[in-house]
Amino acid sequence: MAYDLIIFDMDGTLVDSEPLANRVFFEKLQPHGLPAEVDEACLARDLTGLSLPSCYALLHERYGIALPDDFEDDLQAETYRRLHSDLKPIPGAPAMLDSVSGLQKCVASSSELDKIAVSLQLCGLNHHFGSHIFSAQQVARGKPNPDLFFYAAEQMGGVAPGACAVVEDSLPGATAGLRAGMTVFAYRPDGDGDAFTALGCRVFSRMAELPPLLLRR
Repeated sequence: MAYDLIIFDMDGTLVDSEPLANRVFFEKLQPHGLPAEVDEACLARDLTGLSLPSCYALLHERYGIALPDDFEDDLQAETYRRLHSDLKPIPGAPAMLDSVSGLQKCVASSSELDKIAVSLQLCGLNHHFGSHIFSAQQVARGKPNPDLFFYAAEQMGGVAPGACAVVEDSLPGATAGLRAGMTVFAYRPDGDGDAFTALGCRVFSRMAELPPLLLRR
């Protein structure tokens, strides 16, 4: 029996946006006191999967960085420019979505609603989800808290958590799904899935592996 609802993360799961977004964020932080020993890879490890407010809070707590009011507008403008020029779907994601076209599905992402819609459209994936996209903007607490997944399941017809599958690529997202009482499938294309397995996720490394997992529970 298939899951009643599949909740997909977007960045790093459906679209290959994380390297682009991380590079822009790292570049834009340079004038604002990011310590020299914090390189792009370190920053990405700290922030991947978090909403922007959570990123800002972590930067302030860990490095004492207080960003100016216009930082986010500047960040978003450059991020959108890079997305329009360079964004591609995760390898195998379009075919995977075609394979599960009969299942109820949605996107629940830490990104803003506009960015979700634009990213899916740029990668030709928007027709799989229509208006069924949800953002951490819509809940009080982002990942790793379960609020966004509870909200998505409720908006999709009040699907019970135990009947939902979450597809994620980050530890904050996987943690959120598990805290919601949902089954979490963790996409780890480099095979580094030990931390996710330890949490209780089911790990896969290629999108072609996912449809059979979603069609039975």
